[in-house]
Parts: sequence; structure tokens; C-alpha cells
Amino acid sequence: MYYDPEIFKIQSNNIVPKKGRILIAEPFLPGSYFNRAVILLVAHSNKGTVGFIINKQTELQVQNYIDDFPDFNSQVYMGGPVSTDSIYFIHTRGDLIPGSIQVLDNLFWGGDFEELKKMIGLGMIQSDEVRFFLGYSGWDAGQLDMEIKENSWLVSNVNGTAVMRHLNMSSWVDFVKQVGKPYNLWVNYPENPSLN
Repeated sequence: MYYDPEIFKIQSNNIVPKKGRILIAEPFLPGSYFNRAVILLVAHSNKGTVGFIINKQTELQVQNYIDDFPDFNSQVYMGGPVSTDSIYFIHTRGDLIPGSIQVLDNLFWGGDFEELKKMIGLGMIQSDEVRFFLGYSGWDAGQLDMEIKENSWLVSNVNGTAVMRHLNMSSWVDFVKQVGKPYNLWVNYPENPSLN
């Protein structure tokens, strides 16, 4: 069966990108990083945009990437194709980690990494309070706006609780369903139409 991606192109829902919102990739967006990706935006300005893919887990834990990291049960996610040799993090403990940048009421980006390691070592931060990312997703000034106009991304609101849940590739469907009609059509679009 042949699927025409054009029939799944739906005009933007007119929600603008900003810090604390998510991008949901349209079902036909190619590439290993962005195919069915959900991206949390942690910075958006006229200088550019930074975000992390929140639904693509790696098989390894954070201590597999950082030698002196305390034993900690926390999977690392593929954050995006930029700086894939670096670890980034979001968390709910802005009260404990100096230098944290608030993204949502109860969600923060970054901060003092050494302090984070210390707090984890002392058992003061639990695995459900922090998410680690290998690399990040970035756009130059105006680039993301152009991709949204081309209908590559759907912008949606999100809360910190949803971001910090255990997310995986199938979570893309959940986020699409939350946006509602007419995007429910996306859910039925096969991930690889050539296999049908």
C-alpha cells in the first residue's frame, strides 16, 4: 500500500515555539534523530533554539559515559545531533543545584554538574528527578520558524510531570493524541511506509 505523506501534512496549530514547550515531529520527518521525536525546548530566542529529544533512550546509564559518576539508575537519552560527546541534563531540583535555568514551574535545565554528582552520591537526588542527554538539538536564528512553516514540527504545551515520565519511541503517539484532532490522523501513518 502506498502512503502519500502530503495527505498527512496538516497546517500548524499556531502555537509558537518558546522555552518550556515541545516539538512533535511530523510522522514523515526522516532521519534517525528526528524521526518520531518529541523535543523539549529549553531555550528559544532571536539568537536560536536549544532542545532535547525526550523520547529516545540509549541502552546505557550515565555512569557508562562519565567515569567518576556515582552508581545511579538513570538511562541516558539521545538529546540530538549536536555535541554528541557531551552530557546534558534536566531536573526537578532547582532548589539543590546552583546555576539551574528554570524551563517550567517544576523543571530546570543544567546547573552545577559537580554539585549534581555530589547530591546523587549522597542520595539527595533520585533517578526520577533528573534526565540525562547525549548531545542536544539546536537551530540557528530563524531556522526552527522556517521548519515549522514547512510543517516539519507541531508545537505543543507540556507540563514537567509528562517530561519526566519514562518515555520511549511509542510516547510520540501519546503526545500526538494529546494534541487531538486533526492530528490523530498522524497516529495511523506507518513509521516505514515502504514496508506496507
